Parts: sequence; C-alpha cells; structure tokens
Amino acid sequence: MRNKLKLALCFLVIFTMLGCASASKHASDVQQGLQGDKVTVGTVQREIRKGMGGAEVIQALGSPNIVSTDEKGREVWIYDKLATDHVYSKSSGGVSALILGLIAGGSGGAAGGVGPSYSSSAGAQSTSQRTLTVIIKFDEQHKVRDFAYHSSRF
Repeated sequence: MRNKLKLALCFLVIFTMLGCASASKHASDVQQGLQGDKVTVGTVQREIRKGMGGAEVIQALGSPNIVSTDEKGREVWIYDKLATDHVYSKSSGGVSALILGLIAGGSGGAAGGVGPSYSSSAGAQSTSQRTLTVIIKFDEQHKVRDFAYHSSRF
C-alpha cells in the first residue's frame, strides 16, 4: 500500500508539471510568434545606401506601397507599413481520479471514479500595433539620393 501511495504521488507531481506552463513561458512564446521576416528599421539601416539602384532596394525591402515624383520629376518611393499583432497562447492540464484508484488499492472500478480532480491552466496574450514609414528619393539616374524613416510601436 505504501509503494502504491508513493507511485501515485510521483504521477501526481509529473502530470502537474507536464500539464502546466508558467505565464512567463507563454509570454516568451508570444514574443517569438511576433518575430519573422519583416521590414524593420534595422533592415533599412543595414541595407539601404545612397547610390544603390531601385532593383537593390526592391530586393532589400520589397515593392513600395506608393510611387510618386517630386517637383523635378524624380521618383520617390514610399513604404508605409501598419501591422496589428495579436498572439494568444494557452495550456491546461490536470490530474483525474485515475490516480486516486491506485491509492485506494486498485480493488476495482468503484474506487477509480471516486475523489476530486485537479486542473489548472495558464496563458498569455499580446496585442500591439506598429508602423513604419520609409521614404526613398531617387536622382535622375534612378539611384538612391536620400532616404528617411519613422517607426512607432504601441
């Protein structure tokens, strides 16, 4: 009987630990879900240089949202990005009366269904919005002559 009690307590601890995740673990999972291939300020700072051609800009940032011209007829490309990220992560777990059947001596079906059960859940969610506006001005030879950017996150 004592061995069955120890075995049942071991199962209880193992199932409780496996079935539950902390909120900080979920928050970490949520942030990892937000990572990915995106146009960021870092991409602009690292990739865009004065004197590069339009094809190189497209390779680094993709196609612009807006293409227009300035007062001298030179092209101006605008990348205007707005994103809303909503990520949710949840887990739950529990221990049912099956383990209580081991404690009662395993004498049949009646003892296995008797007793309380334990369950818990944990979760995290994140909603954020971010904007990035990149303005690239080209010269008469279709090379980058200037660029600027603005980013916000809320």
